[in-house]
Amino acid sequence: MTISVRGVVSRGKGEPVEVTTVLVPEPGPGEALVTVQACGVCHTDFHYREGGIGDDYPYLLGHEAAGVVDAVGPDVTDVAPGDFVILNWRAVCGQCRACSRGEPWYCFSTHNATQKMTLEDGTVLSPALGIGAFVEKTLVAAGQCTKVNPAIPAATAGLLGCGVMAGIGAAINTGGVTRGKSVAVIGCGGVGDGAIAGSYLAGANPIIAVDVDDRKLEWAREFGATHVINSRNADPVAGIQELTGGNGADVVIEALGRPETYKQAFYARDLAGTVVLVGVPTPEMKLELPLLDVFGRGGALKSSWYGDCLPSRDFPMLVDLHLQGRLPLDKFVSETIGLDDIEEAFAKMGRGEVLRSVVTL
Repeated sequence: MTISVRGVVSRGKGEPVEVTTVLVPEPGPGEALVTVQACGVCHTDFHYREGGIGDDYPYLLGHEAAGVVDAVGPDVTDVAPGDFVILNWRAVCGQCRACSRGEPWYCFSTHNATQKMTLEDGTVLSPALGIGAFVEKTLVAAGQCTKVNPAIPAATAGLLGCGVMAGIGAAINTGGVTRGKSVAVIGCGGVGDGAIAGSYLAGANPIIAVDVDDRKLEWAREFGATHVINSRNADPVAGIQELTGGNGADVVIEALGRPETYKQAFYARDLAGTVVLVGVPTPEMKLELPLLDVFGRGGALKSSWYGDCLPSRDFPMLVDLHLQGRLPLDKFVSETIGLDDIEEAFAKMGRGEVLRSVVTL
């Protein structure tokens, strides 16, 4: 038996998305059916629409979501109908090399629902990041559901499903930011501001925000940035060094995924400092650095997958911190919209007018 719902589908590269009927199967073994209450509009969804991630059209877009479990498969025990959950796109397997050595946040065999959602004519949909949440109900692997305190609004909670978690985790989990460390964040969108919020939470000082948009730099201050640099008007490497006693920052987080800003991050860190790449590059991008500089500056060059988070550990903790007033997740929500407003939300995102537009259902 299948359920008919409304969802947002991308049918071809660069084509406007459309709201259409989606058929969702009842959950089988290891699966959960979730009523989506809110889903953030992320750059990743736009990249899917533009063909920047693959060409497995049609895509069911949306992945940064929260909602309530409707039903579960016969063998599911971790979540139950009625649970309020945040959806995650890295359901760990518990058995791969990474999981076996006690590092499940690196899981090399994450999984999604086995059954497929389709269009009315039977065309199989590819769910964005294995979720597909711009839809009234979605089918996911039960491991993609993380139960959290339902006191948090869904529009706020869902942001932990991707961008905000990626940023917070890039600082705390990957970058190892702790009290007293100096941090610079290059790129102050949702992910970058997540990194700033995580650094502030960890007690970093100074926290230096770098962007070309003064509006975004003001938003960065709201999340804990102590200093800001508009790199359109000033050299960010020199600026970061000046603000850190001439040395550079202990941790520099690159949240754009571009070669030119990665080089800035590389040279803006202190000797033996850490660079964290959390921005996602496109396939054609290349990076060239003098190997002697890589050796001579020491330290660590890291990539951050989903903020190296473990959803079962990190989502409930961060929700609790928000409810305690210590993590302002609600400030990431610029506006709430409907399923019919995705194209305009993409346009606003491209113009830098919003941190997150959030679809509420």
